[in-house]
Amino acid sequence: MLVDVQFHCVMDCRVVVEAAVPVYDVETEDEAIRIAISKTGEMLNPDLNYVEINMGSRTGPSGEELPPAFIAADEALVALELEMTVFNVEQDEHASRIARKEIGQRLENIPLKVVSVDPVEEEDDEESEERTDGRGGGDRSEATASDDDDELLPEFEELVEDS
Repeated sequence: MLVDVQFHCVMDCRVVVEAAVPVYDVETEDEAIRIAISKTGEMLNPDLNYVEINMGSRTGPSGEELPPAFIAADEALVALELEMTVFNVEQDEHASRIARKEIGQRLENIPLKVVSVDPVEEEDDEESEERTDGRGGGDRSEATASDDDDELLPEFEELVEDS
């Protein structure tokens, strides 16, 4: 008898999505970039306030580095990189689909392209246990401290008798 065993590895992934954000009535690249970041932040917040917005990088056909904004006729197209962590996925493809869907729903009519999907390194269990133990230990010491305070404070009757 054959038994087929499948292991599903669940992981967290950091997904970077490139967005081409149009900006109107601008004169400089810096102005276009500032407006594009602000515009994107407004569209993502408050629902996706955990998405990081960074300037994108572009390269020309010969490999030279280009600024993230292209301006023509007082209109710009700005390349931005949007980063988010997708939790509990089984594959990179699943993480990229989730990120594109979540970001794409809020950035209507803005082209998106997944640039990279990287697994996030998990914390050591020992570190998280130490933090949990540290928090739990704090509760016990507070209880002990309140008992000690009771012994240090005189009773009401003692105060009345002394006066």
